Amino acid sequence: MTPPFATAAPLAGVPHGFFGRQGGVSTGELASLNCGLGSGDDPALIAENRRRAADAVLPGAALTGLYQVHGARCVIVDAASDLAARPEADSLATRTPGILLAILTADCVPVLFADAEAGVVGAAHAGWKGALAGVTDRTLAAMESLGARRDHIAAAIGPCIGRGSYEVDMVFVDRFCAVDAANEHFFAAGRPGHAMFDIAAYVAARLAAAGVGRVDIGGQDTCAEEADYFSYRRACLRGEGGYGRQISIIGIANQAAQDH
Repeated sequence: MTPPFATAAPLAGVPHGFFGRQGGVSTGELASLNCGLGSGDDPALIAENRRRAADAVLPGAALTGLYQVHGARCVIVDAASDLAARPEADSLATRTPGILLAILTADCVPVLFADAEAGVVGAAHAGWKGALAGVTDRTLAAMESLGARRDHIAAAIGPCIGRGSYEVDMVFVDRFCAVDAANEHFFAAGRPGHAMFDIAAYVAARLAAAGVGRVDIGGQDTCAEEADYFSYRRACLRGEGGYGRQISIIGIANQAAQDH
C-alpha cells in the first residue's frame, strides 16, 4: 500500500512528500503510519512505515534522519555518510542522488528545501526553539556550501500545529519579542494571560527575510486534524501515553531514475 502524502508546488520536479498518519501498519494510539523511532512503537512496524514512505517518494533510495534535539545544527550528508547514525541535529542537506532526507514531527514545523538547478536539497525540523535559534538559516547556509544559490532555493512548510491550536503564555511571547519586536505580529489575542502563536507564519517570515524567493505553507493544523495527523499537544491534553510522528522526505533522483 502506498500511503497518501502531500507535495508542494515550489518543489515540483524534486522527489518529496509530507506524510500524515494514514497508510501504515501501526495500531492503537499510534495508528497507522507512525514513523517515530522514539515513539515506543514496535520497531518492525516503524521500519515498515518508513519503508512505505520512502518508496512512495523515491523507490530504492536510502532514507536517513536525525536524533532531533530542538536546536539549529545542520548536517551535510553524502555518499560517505553513515545513513543509520542519526546524529544530534535538526536539519540535513545533500547534493548526493539516491539519498532521502527525513524529518519527523508531531506539531513542529517540517520544512523541505530545494535548489533544483543546482541539485541540492535540505530538510529542517523547526520547533519553536529551533525556529528562533535559526535552524532554517543554518540549512540555507549548508545548502549554499554545496553549490545552491539562495535566490534559487524554494521552501515548503508542511503540516504543523495551527494558530488556532497553539496557545502560549506571555513569557513565551516576550521571549520572541525580545529578539525582535516585530515578532508580535505572529501572536493573536487569546484568553487572559495567553496568546495564539502562528508558528508556520513565523518560519515563513524567517525564510523570506533570509532571501528565499518561493515559500509555500501547507496550512494544515496537526493538533486539530486528528484523523490525518499525529499531535504531541493533542496527546498531552488528553493524557495519552504516547504519540506518533509523521515524516517529511526530500531527495534527489539519480540519473537512471530521472531518465526512466
